Formats: sequence, structure tokens, C-alpha cells
Amino acid sequence: QVQLAESGGGFVQPGGSLKLACTASGAGSTIYSMNWYRQALGRQREMVAAASSGAGRTYYSDFVKGRFTISRDDAKNTVYLEMKNLKPEDTAVYQCYVQTERHGPEYWGQGTQVIVSS
Repeated sequence: QVQLAESGGGFVQPGGSLKLACTASGAGSTIYSMNWYRQALGRQREMVAAASSGAGRTYYSDFVKGRFTISRDDAKNTVYLEMKNLKPEDTAVYQCYVQTERHGPEYWGQGTQVIVSS
């Protein structure tokens, strides 16, 4: 059983920055995919960024590309999301997602709130 713990959320003004972290406890030596999702009020959950194992392939949704950076520290089973130039529309609950292997179990964190407002 894998459990995820997120941190780094908070309140920030437009144009500001935050760095989220998610640590996966109980995972093996490698993790297939470590992703960040978000869900804003009245909206569906959407993928923000993903970091896959192997070649270190990353994916970014168009609405965060160029502003957010996802990275992994596999030795610590941790994924980070550096968020810069935050906009009010980035306000959401951000959730960490882990899949330990292809077609394997999926795990979700509790979520951390990000509020971007002046």
C-alpha cells in the first residue's frame, strides 16, 4: 500500500510562486508515473503535469506550460511542482498521483490548496 503526503500549498498573490512536494511512502525502488492534478471549484479534475520513469519524460498541460516545472527525486520517492507566475485561475486543490507500474494500482494524495488572489 502506497500513501502520498503533499505539502507546499498556500496563499499567494498573482505573479507569485509556490513549490509543491509529494512523498510516496511504501513505494518500491522505481515509480512508473508521478503526476500532479488539480480541481477548481465548479470544474473537473485536470492533469497539470506528469513525470514518468525511464527517460525522465515530462508532460505539461497547455495552461501551465512555461510556468510550472515538475521534477522527481527518486531516491526520496518525491515529486515536486514548481509553480511560477501564478494566476488566479490556478486556484485549485492540487493532488498528487502515483502509479507504481504500468497497469498497476493508482494512488492519490489528499490534496493541498493553492489560492492565487490579490
